[in-house]
Amino acid sequence: MDQKGFRRGSFQSATSDEDMLEIAGASMEFSMADDDPPLDREMGAGFSLYNGGGMNGTSTMMDFLEEPLPGVGTYEDFNTIDWVREKSRDRDRHREITNRSKESTWALLHSVSDAFSGWLLMLLIGLLAGSLAGLIDISAHWMTDLKEGVCLAGFWFNHEHCCWKSNTTFTDRDKCPEWKSWSQLILGHGEGAFAYILNYFMYVIWALMFSLLAVLLVKGFAPYACGSGIPEIKTILSGFIIRGYLGKWTLVIKTITLVLAVSSGLSLGKEGPLVHVACCCGNILCHLFTKYRKNEAKRREVLSAAAAAGVSVAFGAPIGGVLFSLEEVSYYFPLKTLWRSFFAALVAAFTLRSINPFGNSRLVLFYVEFHMPWHLLELVPFILLGIFGGLWGAFFIRSNIAWCRRRKTTRLGKYPVLEVIVVTAITAVLAFPNEYTRMSTSELISELFNDCGILDSSKLCEYVNDFNSTKGDDLPDRAAGPGVYTAMWQLALALIMKIFITIFTFGMKVPSGLFIPSMAVGAIAGRLLGVAVEQLAFYHHDWAIFSGWCSPGADCITPGLYAMVGAAACLGGVTRMTVSLVVIMFELTGGLEYIVPLMAAAMTSKWVADAIGREGIYDAHIRLNGYPFLEAKEEFSHKTRAMDVMRPRKSDPPLTVITQDTMTVEDVETIVTSTTYSGYPVVVARTSQRLVGFVLRRDLIISIENARKKQDGIVSTSIICFTDYCPPLPPSSPSVLKLRSILDLSPFTVTDETPMEIVVDIFRKLGLRQCLVTHNGKLLGIITKKDVLKHIAQMANQDPDSILFN
Repeated sequence: MDQKGFRRGSFQSATSDEDMLEIAGASMEFSMADDDPPLDREMGAGFSLYNGGGMNGTSTMMDFLEEPLPGVGTYEDFNTIDWVREKSRDRDRHREITNRSKESTWALLHSVSDAFSGWLLMLLIGLLAGSLAGLIDISAHWMTDLKEGVCLAGFWFNHEHCCWKSNTTFTDRDKCPEWKSWSQLILGHGEGAFAYILNYFMYVIWALMFSLLAVLLVKGFAPYACGSGIPEIKTILSGFIIRGYLGKWTLVIKTITLVLAVSSGLSLGKEGPLVHVACCCGNILCHLFTKYRKNEAKRREVLSAAAAAGVSVAFGAPIGGVLFSLEEVSYYFPLKTLWRSFFAALVAAFTLRSINPFGNSRLVLFYVEFHMPWHLLELVPFILLGIFGGLWGAFFIRSNIAWCRRRKTTRLGKYPVLEVIVVTAITAVLAFPNEYTRMSTSELISELFNDCGILDSSKLCEYVNDFNSTKGDDLPDRAAGPGVYTAMWQLALALIMKIFITIFTFGMKVPSGLFIPSMAVGAIAGRLLGVAVEQLAFYHHDWAIFSGWCSPGADCITPGLYAMVGAAACLGGVTRMTVSLVVIMFELTGGLEYIVPLMAAAMTSKWVADAIGREGIYDAHIRLNGYPFLEAKEEFSHKTRAMDVMRPRKSDPPLTVITQDTMTVEDVETIVTSTTYSGYPVVVARTSQRLVGFVLRRDLIISIENARKKQDGIVSTSIICFTDYCPPLPPSSPSVLKLRSILDLSPFTVTDETPMEIVVDIFRKLGLRQCLVTHNGKLLGIITKKDVLKHIAQMANQDPDSILFN
């Protein structure tokens, strides 16, 4: 008899998969060396017990997969997990551990350790995420200052730390003798045109070096380390598998290149990528615990908590991090995950606080505290900032998506290194002359949020002082001095530059977050408006709108508060966050008093941006990249039925099925090699089309391949049986291969008349990969997640073929 096994690489997936989510053109080599270790010798020896006589003796039925086979039940790259099956597996595992715990003390201890493992994993994620965030903050701060000069007391000190031990006065604290600019170091003096040109040149050169190194590392070692990472994490948390996206190489390269990209002065932030870094930590640490390593659904619960820890260390906002994970990135968020997210965020924030990267006992560079109350009439400018934030958000999303689409569809995408170098050069050349764009974006936001005090030497605080009216620490509203007017036009230029340069920066092949640039745009606009309202109140305090609450000599308007509200409005306009955004902002400021202005601005910006375009930036990038993501916030309101969407259509060939007990190994191999589907319905007979269950292609391949290798008597003419009792066969027939263990006996089914709005809801809430369609109990067709996404795109007058991972 012919006993040849599957040839390696014999199953090539094509680019057109109509019945199941496709494998994106990757060759499907299901050798056991790819993802899972081969069967051990004991298991191989165990199979020999089933060795009947084959041709020479009575027929023996082999119940293959009595023990779970490595590789069965796992998923291919670019496939969607089966949430229902994964949750069912976890319940079975938990039930078995609970039952065994009553039998012995050892089993009880195992049960306790299993229950505790989730909390231990959260502790480890929090410690690792907090440590990496501290390392990134310290390194980025030092390398940013390296563009302008170096510390003679120790090159590893940044500008601020270098001047801590200096004896200079408070006003000259940035001009300590220990810190030397590049012109002072090379020429011996820092004044004059030539010194300015040299500093300018060194600034641009350092920026280009940092960005070049970042893009080369990403391109050479970890292509997945580019971008923000949040759109992909949203897709992964919805059940999609992108192998390597949360791997150790991605973590190492993203951590290094994030420091380089931020230090280069590009218009990007580290907050979004920190979520990716934290999720990489979570994914890697999951491998220490069996229940998370072997269950994709449980692993996604951990990744949700890791995302919360990422935002916690990015903004020093543990509660905001939990709410961000719940509102923005998570697809499945049970109550247990909420508690564990809270614990992971707490540990991460505590770890970062212990490291104290900024030396000010704060978790972020731009922590501020305001003490003056706001007046009800100030809601008008706050809402105006909300409108600006919504308009900016909608403009940015449309422009950035158009540019990213151009990058994908033209030759521009073939030169990522050149693109990064050109954008960095333009950014550095435009940024250096303006002190507000030369400084790091975090320092800029800190400066804009700042409430001017007596000792502030910033241009933004150069008011005409009248110390006779000063009461305590609060300074009254004063007339703006020349420094304030200079700062205003510099900030206006900085605003224009940030608005346009960020469009081309976000999406390049370097780690790039969007939180900080968006906040900077809003903070500049807010500070400009705040100073305008402040001067209006100072010069026209007798106007009706000011006379009731802003008397001469009083501190009425806080421009820093306007900057904070503007930052929240612009970030909300781009991301469409609401609750988590407000909580993050008031955790930043430490003031519950300003929740109402923040809520008003965030809600207004969301309404305005939604009126122009429904998608936030992350959802827009998910759609641009063709990720199979079912948005839970969108309503499906069209009157179509399951039969309108299912495959096969009337013009298509009939549905490919496998019968329960009449097909041979060769028949099944032929079906697998001639189609690219990821699974097949199993029916009683082709004539009746009565449904028995559903079997995955990967499980079939691995099971047959191992049966051929490990069992004697399995040949091409062996019958495959998916039932408990197989029909009697002649004594001379080869052994029967039983594969009931890999058959899903409870596939989700709907009738052909089921409204598509119900089908879409089922796919969203249960996280299905596919759903079978029946009519009077007979199998008619199949609907996959990709079919649902294509149908939704078609109904929205979009290209249905865009739902294809690229």
